[in-house]
Amino acid sequence: QVQLVESGGGLVQPGGSLTLSCTGSRFTFSEYAMSWYRQAPGKERELVATITTDGSVKNDLHSMKGRFTISRDNARKTAYLQMSAMKPEDTAVYYCKAERAWLGIRYEYWGQGTQVTVST
Repeated sequence: QVQLVESGGGLVQPGGSLTLSCTGSRFTFSEYAMSWYRQAPGKERELVATITTDGSVKNDLHSMKGRFTISRDNARKTAYLQMSAMKPEDTAVYYCKAERAWLGIRYEYWGQGTQVTVST
């Protein structure tokens, strides 16, 4: 059974930093684009950033450019989200997603989420 496990969430003060990890198992990690999403209370889930199989990065929330960095280590089957200069509005549950399209079929797997709280 495919698994994605996020870790690294927690409580951080405004201006602080946090790094999230997402480790995959039982699928060929290197063949999947990896994304981080977040969902704040009462809001829809939104895309934070995507890193493709060749390492190209797409940041989809302009407000986070320069503060959030997505990366991946295929040998460790892990994607990361480094967050800095954090703001209270970054408070959300953060999810990772693995995605690929193969022969017209889309494969998509989600992690269970990790809570990030930015507060004093």
